[in-house]
Amino acid sequence: MTMKKLRSQEWFGRKDRDGFIYRSWMKNQGWPHDMFNGRPVIGICNTWSELTPCNAHFREIAEWVKRGVWEAGGFPLEFPVMSLGETLLRPTAMLFRNLASMDVEESIRGNPIDGVVLLMGCDKTTPSLLMGAASCDLPTIGLSGGPMLNGKFQGHDIGSGTGVWQMSEKVRSGQMKLEEFFEAESCMHRSKGHCMTMGTASTMASMVEALGMALPGNAAIPAVDARRHTLAQFTGRRIVEMVKQDLRMSQILTRAAFQNAIRANAAIGGSTNAVIHLIAIAGRIGVPLTLAEFDTLASHLPCLVNLQPSGAYLMEDFFYAGALPAVLRELGENGALDRDALTVNGQTIWKNVAEAPCWNREVIHTFANPFKQNSGIAVLRGNLAPDGAVIKLSAASPQLLQHTGRAVVFDSIEDFYARIDREDLDIDETCVMVLQNCGPRGYPGMAEVGNMPLPPKILRKGVKDMVRISDARMSGTAYGTVVLHASPEAAAGGPLALARSGDTITLDVPARSIRLNVDDATLAARRAQWTPPPSPARGYVKLYTEHVQQANLGADLDFLVGKSGAPVARDNH
Repeated sequence: MTMKKLRSQEWFGRKDRDGFIYRSWMKNQGWPHDMFNGRPVIGICNTWSELTPCNAHFREIAEWVKRGVWEAGGFPLEFPVMSLGETLLRPTAMLFRNLASMDVEESIRGNPIDGVVLLMGCDKTTPSLLMGAASCDLPTIGLSGGPMLNGKFQGHDIGSGTGVWQMSEKVRSGQMKLEEFFEAESCMHRSKGHCMTMGTASTMASMVEALGMALPGNAAIPAVDARRHTLAQFTGRRIVEMVKQDLRMSQILTRAAFQNAIRANAAIGGSTNAVIHLIAIAGRIGVPLTLAEFDTLASHLPCLVNLQPSGAYLMEDFFYAGALPAVLRELGENGALDRDALTVNGQTIWKNVAEAPCWNREVIHTFANPFKQNSGIAVLRGNLAPDGAVIKLSAASPQLLQHTGRAVVFDSIEDFYARIDREDLDIDETCVMVLQNCGPRGYPGMAEVGNMPLPPKILRKGVKDMVRISDARMSGTAYGTVVLHASPEAAAGGPLALARSGDTITLDVPARSIRLNVDDATLAARRAQWTPPPSPARGYVKLYTEHVQQANLGADLDFLVGKSGAPVARDNH
């Protein structure tokens, strides 16, 4: 097979002054001249940062990718892009997902790159890299950094994020000493890697594999397992072959691929954040994908994976049990997988998983004996969220899925924190907690504050869950009967802004309904009094708030949506 002319040769293959410039300045790193004579240039897009703990080992992983690229005859060149650390970055990493995607896109578009390896781990690094690369549509392969080892504390496994929420509630209710809480910090996160619960990082690593954008096994190999390095080396080899075959993202990220990912997310009990990210990625590659499809395609599917926060086990156990290939095999054997979807290794997804073993049915269940029935993501609509809201069924309390209660409204996250611990807060366990102005524009960035902690006086009764509604997101590690992503958001004038304490709200998940029980005339009067929040004065935040789309559309910037096609090299001299 004759390889298509390499894009990088428009820089390095020139016999003129500009070719001299391109090659000569690169040679100050010691590269010999023959490196520029037709080797595929593989860009390694690295989100390494010591401020992103989940990705702090990526320098090492990049070296294993380079080893594979060299072996296959490529020329690996590593480049940095903005790294989004969910744990440290304020006000929220989601505010900068679209900015990082622009960094990725322009870094790829403007440089002599023939194919790309995306190194991603922490929550928003995965979608931002996929979004940016999709806007360029070169041969591209994803490689996740892998989850941490299981947390161990007082003789039990504890999961990142999920254990924090659980122990924090115990401290607030007086059931756990603060000293014990602090002791658990180093016990929970004891190795390199991202969250070892089925939080957003593990979910998105699974989505990359389910989309066909990573080699089989990508989702669950622990970060410190030598097989993660082996996978990195294989990834480096494979991207060179993808360049030779001109196998591009648009050939893999088809509608079938997104449908497979949606179904896989239900089967693993994945994060609600996958909804926003998959819609945004689809928008960049030009595949129509709507919020409703997460319900119609997958809400009836069972949850097969017994992992925190929906279950008991952790990602290390998931890997030993057979990981995502075993789950995809279950889906494929039960009519819930498009078997013909192409993957980055050149094989169909079914070819990759048809004989995948499962070694532990306590961790990965069968369709015939699922962990939980009908446990995908439900999409709710009604006068409180006309463009939709979502709820993660596998993490909700069944007895609260049909519930009417008195609203207790917090108009901002600051208002929530100022009042939630007060003993005189007028609330009981039958109430519905409502949080406003925490959506894409309102926070800004749509922070993970939707899983509002319960009031201490409720926790002391032994109550562990209440209905909570907001335009915010929640961590994939969180749990509870939490309605999220209400669209349009309050800060955009959505009906959520019109809710008041004392109103009643009816949640009816079987009917896919979320309703504010207030007459239209009263709502109209409240709307007439509503004023939008002030716009930010400057910088990226101003750009973001003026152009961000609502959650049901993926919260991308409106001018970034739409298929861009492959980048065209243009001489700048």
